[in-house]
Amino acid sequence: MAHPVRDFLPRRRTLLAGGLAVAAGLGLPGGARAELPARLVTGTMKRFVRAVPPKPMPDLEFLDANDKPMRLADSTGKVRLVNLWATWCAPCVKEMPSLDRLQAELPKNRFLVLPISLDGPSRPKVAPFYKEQNLSHLGIFYDKGKKAMSTLGVTLLPTSILVDLAGRELGRIEGDADWDSPEAIALLKAAAGA
Repeated sequence: MAHPVRDFLPRRRTLLAGGLAVAAGLGLPGGARAELPARLVTGTMKRFVRAVPPKPMPDLEFLDANDKPMRLADSTGKVRLVNLWATWCAPCVKEMPSLDRLQAELPKNRFLVLPISLDGPSRPKVAPFYKEQNLSHLGIFYDKGKKAMSTLGVTLLPTSILVDLAGRELGRIEGDADWDSPEAIALLKAAAGA
């Protein structure tokens, strides 16, 4: 059967091929990757567990230092490293200076560390802890309603979750990590498409 529109089938095939390319992840916003290459999970990042394929992140609610409500989606368009931690957690305390150095190393307009404190009754200790540790590049954020661990499926502190520009989890690491190591910086730059 002939179709009344000339060149209908070639245009239809081109449109279909373009749609398949987008579905395959080639049309992700601003440098977002389909997934992180396995070759980047090495050295200090060998415990990083990639999400293959990347999965949507829940729009986590949390509070800033002034108790202003925030959402993970507020920082869409940036690569985010969501870090769940507490002042009473020794590995968390050990990890925080490397997170601060990481944030200093990477531009805030493209990359953001979100250290979300799970301190409940010990919450008043967070700001003095930042001052004592000289954590000048990190913001102070708090879990809203003690829901972060269950919302994000976290069972161990600290846990850091790498979120791409489009708001998808690229992977996570449980336990403390050396976030300002060359391997970590390479992993995060790859997430940003740099």
